[in-house]
Amino acid sequence: MNTHTRKETEATNTQGVLEKRVETVDYKSSPGQGQEMRRVVVIHQSNHHENSTTSGGILAGAAASVASTLEFAKDVSSGK
Repeated sequence: MNTHTRKETEATNTQGVLEKRVETVDYKSSPGQGQEMRRVVVIHQSNHHENSTTSGGILAGAAASVASTLEFAKDVSSGK
């Protein structure tokens, strides 16, 4: 992949939340070291949850996001 290559997909996760996944490349460099390139996936989720302004709604949304991200990472690492 290069800096202009990215893949975008939209789907509803298991919690019924619309997600937009963007596969792209992250470049990082440190003084005295070369540039490091790695593939990354950024997941955007809609914030239209019932009771999302309550602490329970916020925590439920955060938990769903973490679960979805871990599930995707597991799939990517296993080659699915």
